[in-house]
Amino acid sequence: MSIAAVVLAAGASTRLGELKQLVMFANETLLGRAVRMAREAGCSPVIVILGAEAEAVRARSSLGDAVIVVNGGWEEGMASSVRLGVQTCRLIAGKAEGVLLMTCDQPAVTVQHLQLLMSGGEVKASRYAGRNGVPAFFPAQSFNQLLSLTGDVGARSLLASADAVELPDGELDVDTAEDLARARELFG
Repeated sequence: MSIAAVVLAAGASTRLGELKQLVMFANETLLGRAVRMAREAGCSPVIVILGAEAEAVRARSSLGDAVIVVNGGWEEGMASSVRLGVQTCRLIAGKAEGVLLMTCDQPAVTVQHLQLLMSGGEVKASRYAGRNGVPAFFPAQSFNQLLSLTGDVGARSLLASADAVELPDGELDVDTAEDLARARELFG
C-alpha cells in the first residue's frame, strides 16, 4: 500500500509574469522542490499535473521518476487538475491508501509537515491564515468526492471541517514578484 502525491502545477502564472514552476528557489525550481518534498515524505508515485506551457516546464525541469500528466483543460481551474491527478492515481497506483494534494508554490511546506498530514488515515488539511487548505491528505474513500469537484476552488469545500495541522507561513504562495521576494527572505 502506498500514498500518492499529486502536485498541482498547471497554472499560467499570469500575476508573477514568469512560469512559477521554473522559478529558482534555494538552488532548485519550485516544482522540483515540491516533487522532492513529496518523495522525501514517502509518497509514491509522485504525479505532476502540468497545463500552461507544459512542454517548456517539462523540458526545463528535473523531475526524475515523477509521472507527468498534461491537463488540456487547465483553464477550467484547479478542480480539473485535482480530478486528473486522482484519475491518474487510480490508474497507476491501484490500491493507494490515499493521495496528498499539493501545489508547487508553497515554500513553507516541509517534509515533516507532509508526513504529519498523512498520519492517521483521515482527511487532514494544512491550516494557515485562519483557514484550511493544501497541502492536504485524502484517504482513498474520498476519491469520488475529489472526482466531483468543479471550478477554480480546488478541494477547499472538502477541507473546511477537516482536522488540520498548522503550517506557519503557509499562506505565502508565490503568485507575485513580491511573494517571491518574501519567500526568498524567509526560506532561502
